[in-house]
Amino acid sequence: MKITETDLPGVRCLEPRVFGDERGFFLETFRADQWPDAAPPAFVQDNQSRSRHGVLRGLHYQWQRPQGKLVRVARGRVFDVAVDVRRDSARFGHWFGCVLDDVDHRQLYLPPGFAHGFLVLSEVADFVYRCTDTYHPESETGLRYDDPAIGIEWPDIDGPVQVSAKDAALPGLASQTRWPVSP
Repeated sequence: MKITETDLPGVRCLEPRVFGDERGFFLETFRADQWPDAAPPAFVQDNQSRSRHGVLRGLHYQWQRPQGKLVRVARGRVFDVAVDVRRDSARFGHWFGCVLDDVDHRQLYLPPGFAHGFLVLSEVADFVYRCTDTYHPESETGLRYDDPAIGIEWPDIDGPVQVSAKDAALPGLASQTRWPVSP
C-alpha cells in the first residue's frame, strides 16, 4: 500500500495494490503492520452509508471524543474533504479534497480533529468509514460546506447539491464555538 502525506498534518491518502483479472479484483483495505507510525490507529466502529448523486454530507466532527476516520468508497465516486478544526494547528481552517472511487480504491485517513464531508459524483455511492472512537451524538457538530472562510472548491455537478436540513443549519468557521478536545 502506498501511503502519502497531504498538506494537512496527519491526513493521509492510501492507495492499495489492486489485484484483478477477468473474475474481479482483490485488495487489502487496511494492514496495521504497514502503517507508517509505530502505533497504527485502533479502529472500534465501522459505518457504511449510501447516497444518491448530488448528495453532500458534512462537514461533520465530534467536539468531545473526536474520531479518526479511514474512509473509502465501496461503490461509486465521491469528492471527499477534510478540514483541519484543531484550534492550535497552523493549518486551522484549511482543507484537503480528493476523489475516492471504486476504480482505484484510494482511501483517506483523517486523524481526530478534522471535519469531514463528501459530495456524491456518481449515480449512487456506498461510503465506508472505519472510526477510532464510537459515535457520540451529544457532541456531534460541524461546519457549513459552503463557508467562504474555508473556501472548499467542490466539483460542479449536473443538478443541485442536496444537503440535509441539519447540515444546512451548521455554522460557519467564524460562528462555531465547539472545537475538538484533545484525546
